[in-house]
Amino acid sequence: MKLFVGLGNPGTKYARNRHNIGFMAVDGIIRRHSFSPERQKFQALMCDGLMGGEKVVALKPQTYMNESGQSVGEAMRFFKLEPKDVIVFYDELDLAPGKIRVKLGGGAAGHNGIRSITQHIGADFIRVRLGIGHPGDRARVHSHVLSDFAKADQDWLDKLLDAVAAEAPLLAEGKDATFANKVHLALNPPRAPKAAPGEGEPKTKE
Repeated sequence: MKLFVGLGNPGTKYARNRHNIGFMAVDGIIRRHSFSPERQKFQALMCDGLMGGEKVVALKPQTYMNESGQSVGEAMRFFKLEPKDVIVFYDELDLAPGKIRVKLGGGAAGHNGIRSITQHIGADFIRVRLGIGHPGDRARVHSHVLSDFAKADQDWLDKLLDAVAAEAPLLAEGKDATFANKVHLALNPPRAPKAAPGEGEPKTKE
């Protein structure tokens, strides 16, 4: 069994914020894989489904970002899971928009949601870091993450969320590297090789 956690802030005011891309990713997984209706539990919106032959519980803490660990810790203990069974989807300033990285463990890198989870369950959980880009000035970081995605972001954002939802069963199966590779390929399809001169031209009878 796996616990998929999306990080964000509750309420319509924050729904389209860059900081809420973790909620968006989990929402996409829930829709794609026909999870049960959401219900309130563990200070979160929770639902469950089957992916890759594994039961998956999806969790969106409603505690606000800075206290996300309270909800995650409650759920992990209730289901008797290990930190390595917890997969957290969240925004990453230090990745270009639309990029993704998956890793086990590590630091919080200034992310308050990750810091809170680490305080409650330790650092050895799986992180799915979803790039939102850096505004270029440290003083603008707060307003950047708490601002809505721009219209210009919609194309890459839709592609990223679609790819994450489509390949999420690989995370349920513990195939983290394969998941990352498949998402990367979906976002960066290989270019068809150029035809050599003369190839593809209609043949004529001599």
